[in-house]
Amino acid sequence: MSEKKHGEMSADEIMRKYDKESATRIWTGIPKKAVTVITALFSVYCIWSTLFSTADIPVRLTAFLGFSVIMGYLTYPASKKHVRENFIPWYDIVIMAVGAFCFFYYCLNYNRLVMTITSASKINPASETAIKGAVFYLAIGIISILVMAELCRRCVGLPILFVVGALLIYTFASGQNLPRVIYTMFFGTSGLMSTPLQVCAKFIALFIVFGAFLERTGIANFFIDIANSLVGWASGGPAKVAVISSALCGMVSGSSVGNTVTTGSITIPMMKKTGYKGEFAGAVEAAASTGGQIMPPIMGAAAFLMAEYMGEPYIRVALWAILPAVLYFAGIFISVHLEAKKLGLKGIPRDNLPKLRYLLKDIYLLLPLILLVTLVAGNIRSLSYSASIAIAVAILVAIPGHLKAEKSVAGAAKKTGSMIVESLSAGGKSCITVIVACSMAGMVAGCITVTGLASRLIGAIVSISETIPYPMLGLFIALVLTMFCCIILGMGVPTTANYCIMASTCAPILIQLGIPRVAAHFFVFYFGIVADITPPVALAAYAGSAIARSDPMKTGVNATKLAIAAFIVPYMFCLNPSMLLMNNGVLMAIQSVITSLIGLFGVSMGLEGYLSGKIKTPFRILAAAAGLLLIYPGTISDLIGIIGVGLVIVLNVLSARSAKNANPAV
Repeated sequence: MSEKKHGEMSADEIMRKYDKESATRIWTGIPKKAVTVITALFSVYCIWSTLFSTADIPVRLTAFLGFSVIMGYLTYPASKKHVRENFIPWYDIVIMAVGAFCFFYYCLNYNRLVMTITSASKINPASETAIKGAVFYLAIGIISILVMAELCRRCVGLPILFVVGALLIYTFASGQNLPRVIYTMFFGTSGLMSTPLQVCAKFIALFIVFGAFLERTGIANFFIDIANSLVGWASGGPAKVAVISSALCGMVSGSSVGNTVTTGSITIPMMKKTGYKGEFAGAVEAAASTGGQIMPPIMGAAAFLMAEYMGEPYIRVALWAILPAVLYFAGIFISVHLEAKKLGLKGIPRDNLPKLRYLLKDIYLLLPLILLVTLVAGNIRSLSYSASIAIAVAILVAIPGHLKAEKSVAGAAKKTGSMIVESLSAGGKSCITVIVACSMAGMVAGCITVTGLASRLIGAIVSISETIPYPMLGLFIALVLTMFCCIILGMGVPTTANYCIMASTCAPILIQLGIPRVAAHFFVFYFGIVADITPPVALAAYAGSAIARSDPMKTGVNATKLAIAAFIVPYMFCLNPSMLLMNNGVLMAIQSVITSLIGLFGVSMGLEGYLSGKIKTPFRILAAAAGLLLIYPGTISDLIGIIGVGLVIVLNVLSARSAKNANPAV
């Protein structure tokens, strides 16, 4: 095997560089086994707690956070300098022990604490005899918050901490005293333990564990093979394979960077070999992988938060997401096709592709997903119970592959046992960043609640919009400002945390301005996601560029162009909620999807500058403008848009034929 070329990075190195979740300590030997057992036991605890625990919410959540502190500090170093084999500094051990003690103290003494700390005044005592107890309670709260903040810095990043810090300063400046702030942020359920963490403990952690099991059944390779069989032969086939496989894999993984590296390590070299430039190949994978988080029915982890925030069943959220997801991936697919035509790229010879009829024998790998959706959609079992059953089925569907690989029952049993432990451990580790992000997002919500900031923001923006003589213009300005807020806050921040922040701040503003609640929440969700491919902090695009060995900024710009639908679709369903299959507007939704697909084709023609031949600049502008008119809901705009896109298509086809007749040898 040849040595790694100079400058080429391995998948692990790429993940460590662009994904904070992967910049972990290196454990080997007995320490590795110990950490694996701890993280695996945490996953078991999550399953048990969700299904069987009847303890009060604060008891479950403080235990949840206590375990996450232990796992977090065992996994994430203070800096890259500390990434050495089997090494953890003494002060990290102290921070871990003290932080875990604070949370477990609250957990084990909850019944007594709930009798003494029923409000902020109880930790701001007037009598000297109560001062010692009050100082102890304040110390526990302050230490817990600081320990979680430091863990957030390590595994999530600084952006969300800047938001939390700014809001805490504002909270104190607004006249709130320390006891009230600590009570709200730690002892109550409006801070660390507010809605985001409750949803994380109840649903998200379990589905992350399910995703870890599903990945180890070999479903990712199955998705890639299916995509190859379906479209690998087409013009620019590998890029189309990347779009389909990344959409399917991304909905399970919920990580833009992780999905880019996992599927991109296969698809990006294939794209480059076909003839795509590195910048384009990396961009295709990054854009498609990022979109996996909006792909129903799983949609990463944020879908469960959306369901909780909106008070709607999860399966309804997944249903609402179908048409926007179709438009998003259709936009990427169209751009990929036009680029392939422009470069004259061919597909992979059919003889080199897996045959669909042979792949169907592995279709049983989809059973966990199908069963999960069936149980939830039919309201047969709760989300948590359905996920637990799906985990059990994922173990069962992995067994045939283990038997085939090991060729003995004993070997298959051993491999299945290892797979169970590895999946539980991987699921536990993957939960850490989501838990931390959700706890910090809860603090954001707590600051907003205790200061009444949300109502002030709503009042200010509504008053500004009322001063604009044209209501539609005022609404559009509010949407654009919200879009920029989501993208800026989402740079380097997990989607779940970004969504929680925007759901607490910007979504209520949009609702107040007349945007339907569901559309408002989907709007902030979408723009929180595209931050992963939007320069200058386009982590998924940079990960793709590392595999493609291309210019990172050019890859990010290409990814943004490819994902243009993600910047347009949210405006569509805000202006035309039937796109989300709301209000029984199915026929209207179908009409909107058809016109929008034609519109996206027009926009893609304008951006790519090619159809049957090169499109001149004036016609590129016309195609893009006509496409945007088709995306905007309205009969007149649709008619003008269809005429504009049709005109560009006809003129380009005639021009290409004329050029071919003039140069028949070409």
